[in-house]
Amino acid sequence: MAGLDRLLRPRSIAVIGGGVWCENVIEQCIKIGFDGDLWPVHPTRAKIGQRTAFATLKALPNAPDAVFIGVNRHATIDVVAQLAAMGAGGAICFASGFREAQNELADSGALQDALVAAAGDMTIIGPNCYGLLNYLDGVALWPDQHGGLRTERGVAILTQSSNIAINLTMQRRGLPLAYVATAGNQAQTGLSELGMALLDDPRVTALGLHIEGIDDLAGFERLAHRAHDLGKPIVALKIGASDQAQMATLSHTASLAGSDAGARALLARLGIGQVRSLAGLVETLKLMHVAGPLSSNRIASMSCSGGEASLMADAVLGTDLCFAPLSTTQQQNLRAALGPKVALANPLDYNTYIWGDLAAMTQTFTAMMDPSLAMGCVVLDFPRPDRCQADDWDLVIEAVHAAQDRSQRRIAILASLPENLPEDVSIRLITMGVVPFCGISEAVEAMAVGASMTAPDPTNVLPPRPIRAAQVLTEAEAKADLARFGIQVPKAQTADSPKAAGRAADAIGYPVALKGLGLTHKTEAGAVALNLRNCAHVVARAAAMPTKAFLVEQMVDDVVAELLVGVVLDPAHGYVLTIAAGGTLTEILTDSASVLIPASRASLTAALARLKIAPILAGYRGAPPANMDAILQTLMLLQDYVCATPVHEVEINPLLATPTAAIAVDALIKKDCDNDG
Repeated sequence: MAGLDRLLRPRSIAVIGGGVWCENVIEQCIKIGFDGDLWPVHPTRAKIGQRTAFATLKALPNAPDAVFIGVNRHATIDVVAQLAAMGAGGAICFASGFREAQNELADSGALQDALVAAAGDMTIIGPNCYGLLNYLDGVALWPDQHGGLRTERGVAILTQSSNIAINLTMQRRGLPLAYVATAGNQAQTGLSELGMALLDDPRVTALGLHIEGIDDLAGFERLAHRAHDLGKPIVALKIGASDQAQMATLSHTASLAGSDAGARALLARLGIGQVRSLAGLVETLKLMHVAGPLSSNRIASMSCSGGEASLMADAVLGTDLCFAPLSTTQQQNLRAALGPKVALANPLDYNTYIWGDLAAMTQTFTAMMDPSLAMGCVVLDFPRPDRCQADDWDLVIEAVHAAQDRSQRRIAILASLPENLPEDVSIRLITMGVVPFCGISEAVEAMAVGASMTAPDPTNVLPPRPIRAAQVLTEAEAKADLARFGIQVPKAQTADSPKAAGRAADAIGYPVALKGLGLTHKTEAGAVALNLRNCAHVVARAAAMPTKAFLVEQMVDDVVAELLVGVVLDPAHGYVLTIAAGGTLTEILTDSASVLIPASRASLTAALARLKIAPILAGYRGAPPANMDAILQTLMLLQDYVCATPVHEVEINPLLATPTAAIAVDALIKKDCDNDG
């Protein structure tokens, strides 16, 4: 960590190379106000930018704390080795053509390994990396323009994309940036280690991540726990899916629980807020910087327009946010503030009767902010500063600030259009402790994320393992495997001919289900027949199936709902357990929730509650409910099976939920060939 400290907060910077990128680093260091030693290094040029250059690294006065290496990929390795030998603090490796180019350059992987070896104990970030900006101390190890300003306190942002990093520095939403850093290929130093070092700076209030994949599962878990211990929230924008974790779509489970689902399940498990857009990332980080996560999903909205009140009401549809009904106390206090002509509701249209009246607005905003609310919003779009005056809008700011102080509840000022909250106003609001939200949809996303954040699960996930050669069990073998762990399956027998299937049906008792064995998707192959009620029907249906092996099962009655329950091994994130609407509804409803193993009973209960079919499981419109204890017990037993068995994939589809039981009537298991079961 000492190397990272020197690299992040250097007192001396060396810039190696003479191209335009290196000239830009010198320029940006001067522009941001870096007040330490700044040493260009080039063998033939007398000056780089505005500074005198040194011909060699050996000519430097001493070992630099931080270095920007702007030479080609082969020369970068030699420079890194020299820096490590002289005791430099760390380096940004700008050059590309390493492992990110392995499909185009045959030597790219070997070069990256050589780079890491050359660094030894010295910290390097990259390669294929733009570097970092430290707006707290005035450090710009950065070869391009950026739009940030110096600050004394702010959020840190880490991204795997240099261009995204530049774009985030150009935001005009008032978010104070403490650090912006890119990780490049993460050859030696990954997002987790970088994030830990940034969070340890007491001037950093929150961490934003723009990530494609998790560099190190155990390290990422440590990062989340460290952030929680420090009281510094993490917000992430997860994009794409890791190439290394793509699964063959053998079953519905594999298609539902890909690597992206695993990453999202991991973030949720670790209490990391998940956003859907860069704008959502910025707005959520503003909320985290000023107020932190919300205590609940109960919010309020206030505006002087019925149209704005309606926009706010509609915006929360599909989220877990709740415009809490007004309490008796709220109604009484609001009536006293607004008089008899205003209809009282949440969202509140307080009309224009009190516009420009500081005392009345303060009284109204204070009255609205019941102690049970997590946050309130005053919708306020500012006039164009180049054409209009905003004196009355300043009164609203004063009223919000006073009401927040009186009620001891957080109140945001929210512009319905992002461009209608000027950057200087946003900055002023943040210094006052008021959250400035730019855009209704972005504000709603930020509040929904803030309300969803929890403490990290104290239990580490089951670590990923390499995927080995695998075998697919027959349905009968799969269900026998599961039954040994206590999962309930129907009474069944296998048969090797249509006549043997008929005899098995007689022994089990009617009605029965008949299934052909040795087929992955039996329904599509015409190898499933249900509710067969005599031997002749069983024999005839078996003879028509495209297989010579059969499974005869007792039919399950009183089914409330069909579930899909499955587990997929994701090499990036461990085992992903997915619960979904099952049977023929799997593709139609696209209704699923994923968690990582091991998951607590509470986490599994919450996952079931997120399903669209949750009302059916609870007993919809007087229908009998499913036995939730039986479903949860099946999920816990399935976890036990996965933890004890080297499987690649398990799918139960459907798991029939009845008022008394949960029964696995179809199962697929893919596990290591060298496992005896």
